[in-house]
Amino acid sequence: MTTRARRRRSTPRRPARRRSTPRRPARRPRGQAARRRAREQAFTRFALAALVLASIVAFAREHPVATVTLGILATATLVFLARTGRLHLPGSPGPRQDVTHTLAAFQHMTGTQFEYAVADLARRDPAVRSATVSGGANDRGLDVLVVLRDGRRIAVQCKRYAEGNRVGAPAIYTANGTYRAYHRCDHAVIVTTSRFTRDAELANASLPEPLRLIDGRGLARWIGGGCPPWG
Repeated sequence: MTTRARRRRSTPRRPARRRSTPRRPARRPRGQAARRRAREQAFTRFALAALVLASIVAFAREHPVATVTLGILATATLVFLARTGRLHLPGSPGPRQDVTHTLAAFQHMTGTQFEYAVADLARRDPAVRSATVSGGANDRGLDVLVVLRDGRRIAVQCKRYAEGNRVGAPAIYTANGTYRAYHRCDHAVIVTTSRFTRDAELANASLPEPLRLIDGRGLARWIGGGCPPWG
C-alpha cells in the first residue's frame, strides 16, 4: 500500500457545517391588526357620538325654546340645500356620472355635438327650466339658450377648439352685441374646451357688464359638479 493511500485512510473527513439561518420574528396576521384598528375607530366614533348626544340633551333641557328654533332652522337649511342640488342626502340620487361628459370627451366632439353636450350639462342644474340648442350658420352668438326657473335667460356660445387654438376678442364682441338686443337675454356665457387670448380677456374686462368666460379648466370644474356659470 502506498504512502498516499495510507494518508487518505488515516485522515477522517470533517462533517460539513450547516449555515445557521437567523429566525425572523413572527409577524401578526394583517387581518387581526386591521380588525383591531376598526374596533378602536368604531369605539372612538361611538364615544364621540355619545358625548355630542349628551351635550345636546343637556342643552335642550336648559333651553327648550332655543333648541326647537335651531332644529327648525337646521331642517329648513337642509331642505333648501337638497332642493337646490348643493347637498346630496344619503340615499338620494346624486349627480349623474356619464363618461360622455368629460373634458377629454368634449374635446373629441364635433361643434354640434359639443353644443348638445353643453345643453345637457346645463339641464343637470335644478335651477334650469330648459336648455335649447339653437346654433347654426347664422346663430349670431347663440348656440344654447338656457332659461332659469326665476325667468332669467342665458345666451351660451360654445367654442369647441383644440388646445392650441384660443378664442379671440371677436367672439367677445359678437356675443356682447347680440345677446341683449337680438336674443333678449339677461346674461351671456362663452364656453370653450380651450382658452381665451389675452386680447379677449382684456376686451371682456372693458365691457360695462362683462360676459362669463368658461375655459377648459372652468368647464372641467363644471363637469365635476362645480357651480354653473349662472350660479
